[in-house]
Amino acid sequence: MTTPMLMTVIAIIAISGFFIARTRSIKLANMAGGLSKLHSRPNYYGSYVAILAAIPALVLLLLWQAAEPNLIHSLVMAQISDTYVTQFGNADLLYSQIGNIARGITQTDDAVLLAAADHYQTLNHLGTTLRFTAMTALALAGLAFGWRSLRLRLRARNRVENVMQGFLLFCSTLAILTTFGIVLSVLFEAMRFFQMIPVTEFIFGTEWSPQIALRADQQASSGSFGAIPLFTGTLMISFIAMCIAAPVGLMSAIYLAEYASPRVRGIVKPILEILAGIPTVVYGFFAALVAAPFIRDVAHAIGFTSASSESALAAGAVMGIMIIPFVSSLSDDVISAVPQSLRDGSLGLGATPSETVRQVVIPAALPGIVGGLLLAVSRAIGETMIVVMAAGLSSNLTANPLESVTTVTVQIVTLLVGDQEFDSPKTLAAFALGLTLFVVTLALNFVALRIVKKYREQYD
Repeated sequence: MTTPMLMTVIAIIAISGFFIARTRSIKLANMAGGLSKLHSRPNYYGSYVAILAAIPALVLLLLWQAAEPNLIHSLVMAQISDTYVTQFGNADLLYSQIGNIARGITQTDDAVLLAAADHYQTLNHLGTTLRFTAMTALALAGLAFGWRSLRLRLRARNRVENVMQGFLLFCSTLAILTTFGIVLSVLFEAMRFFQMIPVTEFIFGTEWSPQIALRADQQASSGSFGAIPLFTGTLMISFIAMCIAAPVGLMSAIYLAEYASPRVRGIVKPILEILAGIPTVVYGFFAALVAAPFIRDVAHAIGFTSASSESALAAGAVMGIMIIPFVSSLSDDVISAVPQSLRDGSLGLGATPSETVRQVVIPAALPGIVGGLLLAVSRAIGETMIVVMAAGLSSNLTANPLESVTTVTVQIVTLLVGDQEFDSPKTLAAFALGLTLFVVTLALNFVALRIVKKYREQYD
């Protein structure tokens, strides 16, 4: 029986336990004089028994799934002589071959492999049978234990809520540990890079050419890892994007929150937010096929003959269009959260609606708007696909938005593609760039959340 089918069986037992326990708790209450005699509502008694039936079985299933492959691997390989493994060349490849023979994918006449495949298949069938029996028995045992423990004063609600709190704590801890794991893995590899390349060269260098010779006799660059061109390209494209997204998104939010009728708002807001659902690769195609050629032709027409078909302006403009719904939605929520009493007081003193928006609403919502804009900047810094397709891969140190540039995220993708050794400076440079990007976006998000928190404390 497959794992999904086994989980379905456990779910059926747990659901059955819920209804059985709920019915029994109601009967006990009626025998004692009414539902008021129960400590908790009947649904909590049902949930309590369902939890006893499901959680122990699911935990055992998880542990079984983690231990079974290694156990079968050890038992199968134990019956094969070391001499045969040495002749085959690779133990892992041999085990994979045995598995393919057992599943009928590969045919062979080798008696050793056929015997090992039969043993592999027998162990799998035995494991499946034992797993189903153990999980089903444990689920039924949990149901029986819960059913026998039902009584009028059982604190079912407290126990169910304690389990839910423990589950939420587990999820929170898992998220934190995952974050620490990601940070430590990136930090460890970045430190390996900085042991090969000085930190000062990486942060202050003005030439980025991470090509390393694959062989000793190969003609190739020794590698230049100055990240300044990447930082300037990232900042230039993000700045162009925010120059478009910030005013358009903010003005859209002001109109929708302060001037639009409910009918117009109900139509315009969903249409505007459709932009957020378009995949970034579609924006990349639009930038490469429409925006970039149009900007190049206009630049040539007005005398900028050096304009490239791949430019920071094209990538930044399309990225700004993509971020508009992000800025608009955040700003709309912040503006709508400004207390109506502030508007009424301003209008009562004789101010016009536009003066109220400029001098009362916007200043009151400014901390939240700034926080939203900083979050939008983080979104722009992390974009990759549009830059690859519209701005190119050239690491130019330039202030001309009509030239081709690249960003940190694009170079991370480029460095991790290919046959370069994983411990080479070229590959490890991706982790140094990732660490830098992480620190920058973390700082922006921290500042934004602090500003938003201050705003909420003031007006909630």
